[in-house]
Amino acid sequence: MPLSILVPMVGLGISGIAVLLHLLGLSRQATLADEAAARAAWLREFPGDAPLRVTLCHDRSAALIATDTGRGVIWPMGADTTARYLNGAQIKPTRTGLHIDLPDYTAPRIQLTLDAGETAEWQNSLEETA
Repeated sequence: MPLSILVPMVGLGISGIAVLLHLLGLSRQATLADEAAARAAWLREFPGDAPLRVTLCHDRSAALIATDTGRGVIWPMGADTTARYLNGAQIKPTRTGLHIDLPDYTAPRIQLTLDAGETAEWQNSLEETA
């Protein structure tokens, strides 16, 4: 097949799939329905470390987790969630929440959107354990 036909066909196919996924609602950012969903998300990443306490943010896009091993955070990465321990993290408040620098090349930075009260609460909670 000539490239003059193949390239547009592949481009239109990929564009069509992207539009279809968006129309089906599969491009929405993940949210945590409740504490049970946050616990399940944490246990998918760290099955041997059960959460002792879960603190959800107001828009349910992130959760602060306390375990026997230490503190961690769950946040959306596209239509799914991911989680990391906060050991060795540098946490800075921003106008929109918290900026977390992790010593982890797979997720070096996390930008959490929190309201002012949550930002202070989460920062205090994290500083207590640092």
